[in-house]
Amino acid sequence: MGHLEVRHPDRAGPAAGAALVTAGGLAVAAPVGPARAATPANAPAPAGAARRSGPVSFRWWGTSGWHVDIGDRTVLVDPYLSRYDTGLFTGAFDPATGLTVDETALDRHADRATTILVTHTHWDHFNDVPRIAERTGARVFGTLTAYHLGLAYGLPSGQLSPVKGGEVLDFGDHTVEVVSSLHSRNASYSLAFPGVRVSRPARPATIADLPEGDTLAYQVRVADGPAVFFMGASDFAERDLAGLAPDVAMVALQSSTATADYVPRLMAALDYPRVVVPVHWDNFETPLTNPPTVAPNDRQRLDALVAAVREASPRSRVLVPEYHTAYHF
Repeated sequence: MGHLEVRHPDRAGPAAGAALVTAGGLAVAAPVGPARAATPANAPAPAGAARRSGPVSFRWWGTSGWHVDIGDRTVLVDPYLSRYDTGLFTGAFDPATGLTVDETALDRHADRATTILVTHTHWDHFNDVPRIAERTGARVFGTLTAYHLGLAYGLPSGQLSPVKGGEVLDFGDHTVEVVSSLHSRNASYSLAFPGVRVSRPARPATIADLPEGDTLAYQVRVADGPAVFFMGASDFAERDLAGLAPDVAMVALQSSTATADYVPRLMAALDYPRVVVPVHWDNFETPLTNPPTVAPNDRQRLDALVAAVREASPRSRVLVPEYHTAYHF
């Protein structure tokens, strides 16, 4: 939750870059390529599969959420589809807002998953994870806090995989590298709902019952395909990103200027990705329909982020995504 302020060849490096164009009223670089419909999948790939079969597509689900199809596997990152009102974007934020799940949205969009990657456990990242895992049988990866919260929701321990950062997990047709990360800071150099869960708590009832719980990032490397870096919050330590060098980076929008030199340091630490995709800039308490709703302050920050990427890594292409659109990198 980033806005609350109680709230290999031709690696893109600093050089002259492509001009921005406008899409959906937002500053955005020319897209990587036309979106093509992904082939639906029906069963997990065999454990020993060395290569993927079928297309690889990346669909943005708002906030830092992604639906990734890799052959016949579906990987979800921070899936949050319920998008209910907490007052965050209207100046009437209520930490006692009850946790709810939009079953209709889950029926429409989250009918299958094999893996769920959780960056941290604020409600706009974790709210729907237990229900999706229950419905699909997907394995959930996240911090020890995510593990204990999963138990609190009744998920079996065998379906929950706690990770810390540094793990490189082999799924046959792709690998997932877990990266230690940091949560963004608000204008007061703090964050909402800090804390961890070191044992199984009572079942969460309000958004305040879902603390940050430490923060991770993930890099998914597809066999014969791209390496894609996923952030869920806008802070990091350079040493944790050393050697990742992703082709594509899903970069979280800054919620404040508390983190110094955020974009230049991030671009350098990631070795100037070919494609940069801003995330966590939409109003995630509005319906998941295009064009995405953007709060005025967040639109200014988004434009500033795009400009900062252009300055720090001019050869990177910047793609501002739309919901549910299949991108192929």
